Amino acid sequence: MRRWVLAIAILAAAACFFLGAQAQEVRQGHQTERISGSAGDVLEDDPVGRLKVYVYDLPSKYNKKLLKKDPRCLNHMFAAEIFMHRFLLSSAVRTFNPEEADWFYTPVYTTCDLTPSGLPLPFKSPRMMRSAIELIATNWPYWNRSEGADHFFVTPHDFGACFHYQEEKAIGRGILPLLQRATLVQTFGQKNHVCLKDGSITIPPYAPPQKMQAHLIPPDTPRSIFVYFRGLFYDTSNDPEGGYYARGARASVWENFKNNPLFDISTDHPPTYYEDMQRSVFCLCPLGWAPWSPRLVEAVVFGCIPVIIADDIVLPFADAIPWEEIGVFVAEEDVPKLDSILTSIPTDAMLFPQPAQPGDAFHQILNGLGRKLPHPKSVYLDPGQKVLNWTQGPVGDLKPWAKIASPSTLPKAAVPRRSDGPMADRREANGKHGTTVLLKTKLSEKWRSRASRRRMRAAHAEKGDGGRRIPRPGSSSHGMVCILTRSNHPGQAEAPPPPHMFEKCAREK
Repeated sequence: MRRWVLAIAILAAAACFFLGAQAQEVRQGHQTERISGSAGDVLEDDPVGRLKVYVYDLPSKYNKKLLKKDPRCLNHMFAAEIFMHRFLLSSAVRTFNPEEADWFYTPVYTTCDLTPSGLPLPFKSPRMMRSAIELIATNWPYWNRSEGADHFFVTPHDFGACFHYQEEKAIGRGILPLLQRATLVQTFGQKNHVCLKDGSITIPPYAPPQKMQAHLIPPDTPRSIFVYFRGLFYDTSNDPEGGYYARGARASVWENFKNNPLFDISTDHPPTYYEDMQRSVFCLCPLGWAPWSPRLVEAVVFGCIPVIIADDIVLPFADAIPWEEIGVFVAEEDVPKLDSILTSIPTDAMLFPQPAQPGDAFHQILNGLGRKLPHPKSVYLDPGQKVLNWTQGPVGDLKPWAKIASPSTLPKAAVPRRSDGPMADRREANGKHGTTVLLKTKLSEKWRSRASRRRMRAAHAEKGDGGRRIPRPGSSSHGMVCILTRSNHPGQAEAPPPPHMFEKCAREK
């Protein structure tokens, strides 16, 4: 059991170290002492008492309903976002008073809307995230005072908050603009990459600890396999011409070593997969669409030396774990020492056991958040100051993810603060400055007739209103056009109109 407990502790500790670099700053006029030790001290840090996290109480459609609809989310490699939420709800660092919070957490399961084959739908994830941010920005004042600088989000996609599994498309999308000031906790890590922003915390992918523990074999079992790998070498469905998937690295492994007796490599995934890793000396951990995979966690937990084939990879909790002494990066000179290092290294930090335990990955993420405190004064905006552009990003992301909860359906604690949110910005700008935006949305039956839509369009044409149409997803045969004005004040970013304003606008027209 000790080997499991130790593995989780290391990876969680480096997150805390990463987040705590600003240890002697002053938060909102209060002098606070923070621990700012070396990487070696990270593993001993206790986040309790050093930070407080407020968990937004979102409608269940953003999290629990998705899980109820498709329980497969609990076991795939992106499940860290689910367990982070669960652990925080019962953690001693949680506070129910947002005024005393150091961090704000928005529980959104962006990888839990799955295809029949079990893969996340990338186009839905940014819409869901935007929807959640609009909700907290409109109904709580805390996002708007810093535009997310004291908020963190778990984004365990292939390329983090770029929300796509193919690198070329992920780079084209970039990180969701609304997350520019927030701290991202993500599995993706690659140096000098547009999908990894400064200040992010790189964490291990989820690997089910109970399942892995059930497959443990006696520790004295001989390691009779020299090199082991199970997985795709080609992804013909998404990369029909070949060469792009894994940047050709996996294809090269197959083409060069498929007939080498020292290499046990195959696309088959046998039921003895975990047992085979425990019988292996080296386990290949090549990049796929992204540089990371659960194989890295599995290899370390099972004492198999990871052979990391991924240029510029940023490994989980790299400030606390001496990866250069544990794994082989191409031709490492210290391979002879790796056996002793792997048997002595704490391995529990790789895992998310249930319930959360001291020293596990969840514990270390909290440590990382604690080490990033206090927030510098510069993250908090002056009244009326804006940084984020709410209409920036791919047009598809501007489409509604789902029906947004009205204030009457929100938790009682979520009292609307219209004077602080995007709705106030849009009302102030309306009719004063800027260009006109045409927004279309589904309304009640009385507004759906074609005659009504024709009258509205004719009225806009007579006025000479300019602007662009932002259609809702699906059929556009039901809806109406509602005029809102986009502010062009210097230094004032655009804010999205709150969805529940549409019907009010329609009635006023």
